[in-house]
Amino acid sequence: MSRSGPVLAWETLLDLGPGPAPLRDRLERAIREAVRSGRLPPGADLPPSRTLAETLGISRWVATETYGQLVAEGFLEAKVGSGTRVPAGRRHPLAPGAHDVRTVDREPAVVPLRAEYRRPRFDLGPGVPDLRHVPRARWAGAVRRALDRLPDAEFTVVDRLGHPLARTAVADYLSRSRRVNAAPDDVVITHGATDAMVGVAAGLRAAGHTALLVEDPSWSRLREIAATAGLTPVPVRVDASGVDVDAMIDAARRTGARAALITPAHQFPLGAALSPARREAIVRWAREVDGVLIEDDYDAEFRYDRRPIAALQGLAPEHVVLVGSLSKSMAQAFGLGWAVMPRALRERVPLADRARPSTLDQVALAEFITAGDLERHLRAARGRFRRRRATLLAALERELPGLAVTGIAAGMHAVLDLPPGIDAGAVRRAAADAEIAVSELTGYRASGATPNVEALVIGYGNLSDALIDEAVARLAGVIRSLA
Repeated sequence: MSRSGPVLAWETLLDLGPGPAPLRDRLERAIREAVRSGRLPPGADLPPSRTLAETLGISRWVATETYGQLVAEGFLEAKVGSGTRVPAGRRHPLAPGAHDVRTVDREPAVVPLRAEYRRPRFDLGPGVPDLRHVPRARWAGAVRRALDRLPDAEFTVVDRLGHPLARTAVADYLSRSRRVNAAPDDVVITHGATDAMVGVAAGLRAAGHTALLVEDPSWSRLREIAATAGLTPVPVRVDASGVDVDAMIDAARRTGARAALITPAHQFPLGAALSPARREAIVRWAREVDGVLIEDDYDAEFRYDRRPIAALQGLAPEHVVLVGSLSKSMAQAFGLGWAVMPRALRERVPLADRARPSTLDQVALAEFITAGDLERHLRAARGRFRRRRATLLAALERELPGLAVTGIAAGMHAVLDLPPGIDAGAVRRAAADAEIAVSELTGYRASGATPNVEALVIGYGNLSDALIDEAVARLAGVIRSLA
């Protein structure tokens, strides 16, 4: 396809297709597909952005931004005076057969590190985001920009608390999205929430703490980390208004605990938000006892009935460690997160030194945030999850009428009460035989004192929209078969 050749009908070559995704994303996807399929072969020229925009009936800005993104990733190339084209002289990495050693000169065969893990077809397990929409291209662009930006000397330097660019980007993002009160120096870059908890728990133990108040039920992994660090977990019941702060204060008096691990934005697994009155009460308690609140910002980005509520940290920065990550908003594989911990708090609770993520990953995170790509991804994800949740609730009402579904309109899971006499463990095991992954509520209990409520925790983050009705129908069949 040379410049002197015929003008191609780009409106048919690039099918943008309908859908809620932004035009820029749809144009990127169409160009990638055209290259992958061979309709745009190596060396092929693309039209000037103005021509492409006029042909497709889109704005020139969309065309220019798309070209810029794909060039930044190395997917396309652009030279002054030569326009934009598909790289020539080699098979494109996404083209058919590009990884076949018979067609790629002197390149080794691609050997997987291990067999691919296969999740169940009907994935109703909680805690997994939509893996089909991981922002691979935008992240690749952020990595490429980070490589271009990093000076040679910084490839040997790893800051003890994290790269300044990443800490600044995270502080700015949390300030505008979660109303967090933090300067860049208050941010520590981590490998994720679990990694942050290891450092904070060790710091609490070093500062003389011996017990940690925890929500019951809650995610067991963070409780286990606290116990390993030498902190005794003290369970506190949770209800529809979040953790019971009065019960928490009573437990603190009995045990001497002055630290608590809480999820105010969206409690896991019950799906409650901490009420305003309890938010004020827990902050007042932390100030009175000079305590420490570890705020796990779980699912904070995903609220569907209103704007996400502000982080508790903004009410008492001197007493709150805010922990967050990309694990639920994007995917666990990124291995990136943060802990917001002002200097005065770090002096009282010395954060344990741990290996930080690579400098390249940290600067890529900074590029990803400052370019607006994280917030674009979250806006799109919120729209998908809002629609998916509505579809799931409608299917549950249709297939299992009368069973209560609880949890606020947020996050990626809901709780389904089971009929009297039905054992949740039996449902989980029978569902697995029907290719359905689902969790039982009792599996998250922190103590035997918590009422043994027979209910399922149903996730919809990684469930294909097309499979929701069938998944719920199959689950209903399993429940009815055990009645």
